[in-house]
Amino acid sequence: MALVAKPDLRPQIPNFSSGPCAKRPGFTLEALAGAMLGRSHRASEPKARLAEVIARSRAILGMPTDWKLGIVPASDTGAVEMAMWSLLGERPVDVLVHESFSEGWATDAVKQLKLDGARVLGAEYGALPDLSAVDPGHDVVLAWNGTTSGARFPNGDFIAADRQGLVICDATSAAFAMALPWDKLDVVTWSWQKVLGGEAAHGMLALSPRAVARLLSYKPPRPLPKIFRLTSGGKLIEGIFAGETINTPSMLCVEDALDGLRWAESIGGLPGLIARSEANLACIADWVATSEWAGFLAQDPANRSSTSICLTITAPWFAALDPGNQAKVAKRLAAVLDAEGVAYDIASYRDAPPGLRIWGGATVETADIAALLPWLDWAYAQLAQELASPKAAE
Repeated sequence: MALVAKPDLRPQIPNFSSGPCAKRPGFTLEALAGAMLGRSHRASEPKARLAEVIARSRAILGMPTDWKLGIVPASDTGAVEMAMWSLLGERPVDVLVHESFSEGWATDAVKQLKLDGARVLGAEYGALPDLSAVDPGHDVVLAWNGTTSGARFPNGDFIAADRQGLVICDATSAAFAMALPWDKLDVVTWSWQKVLGGEAAHGMLALSPRAVARLLSYKPPRPLPKIFRLTSGGKLIEGIFAGETINTPSMLCVEDALDGLRWAESIGGLPGLIARSEANLACIADWVATSEWAGFLAQDPANRSSTSICLTITAPWFAALDPGNQAKVAKRLAAVLDAEGVAYDIASYRDAPPGLRIWGGATVETADIAALLPWLDWAYAQLAQELASPKAAE
């Protein structure tokens, strides 16, 4: 491959990590000046800030009014674990696996919870499981967007409206960037550190009336750690859904979450957030359409994520390499871009096929995506030339 001229234009913000993700445009630490530092989160003013995170999140996402939304420990992982350990076991469960995090939920269901009737419906990275196999009589656990695979569910049509089971949806890299079918879901979780660029701290747990009914009628045949408990004395712990978190939150992270939510409102709420993310995907799709060496890991356009955009190297010479050398080449490509200061943290996830992963969530400017793409071509040309040299052949 001929050498490509080194681009002149650089992304203004080269942060394309898939978590923690880029801060919202124009962010400075001054935005956190009003944080309730040194205060108890149980005091009235700090508690009001936590309740404000809940209220603004509900409003932006268009969550049904009869749902509960709370702040819980340990980011999205804590929220999903809390739901699985508290709700599963009453009926069989189907776990839909198409990337590493949903594979972790399958491990929980099969090896940790040891649930009777647990079925793992799997697919390769970039694809989706056989959705026709989902049993409406079973509970379902899924990750709406494959953060490590770049594939998302395009809609909820595969979920029966008259289902008997609950649907637990890990939406950590989907919430605020994709339209979620609330009528087809019963538990929805996410973290602050993804689409709105918040700092890692607590997760968010949303429960439908059906999920609440399960909590009140079903007692899991297992001990629950304190941070997993959503009921007490046969009643829902309502404080969790009113800003009374189970353990101590960072009020600095709370202020940061509020800053991201206010920014989201300023750009038009959920429609504005979705439009920004979809524009980032479209920019990369236009480039891939003419690329001689790059393709999408998710080949079906209907299933491609607009947030975690995963690319593969399609050149024949790369395909001829063994998996170990493919991984080394892909990491080297990411390292070249990192060294130039034009793209940080875009190597594919460690368990995913070798390639690149570019975060396209709403806090990323499409202009920065556009500025990055010529650098991808430049870095690839550098690497191809390097590997074709006599020294490399030795």
